[in-house]
Amino acid sequence: MRFALRLGLAWLANVAALWVAVKLFGGVTSDGWRALVTAGLVFGVVNAVVKPVLLFVSFPLILLSLGVALLFINMAMLGVTDWLVAGFDIEGFWTYVGATVVVWLVNAVLEALFNVD
Repeated sequence: MRFALRLGLAWLANVAALWVAVKLFGGVTSDGWRALVTAGLVFGVVNAVVKPVLLFVSFPLILLSLGVALLFINMAMLGVTDWLVAGFDIEGFWTYVGATVVVWLVNAVLEALFNVD
């Protein structure tokens, strides 16, 4: 039961983070709540499945760049979500950078507030 609760909270946190990005950046758009909720789910699955593989493969680059490569990996996760979810779009490199930082920040704040392990 605890796993299901954590999964649900992570999904809600992703939806909230993506919603904040939509509100802050004109280049991040959503065709309504259905697209946003779907994007939150897809983003969570992509982060759970694809991101660990990318982290493992790019570990030397992450070390050499002192972690800067993590920003690009996180941007790629948003890019995959953008590509997979119809109705959720991110336009432009700097919008990806800003959206990545905002999604990370909102998720960090929500995890701290709700004490998610």
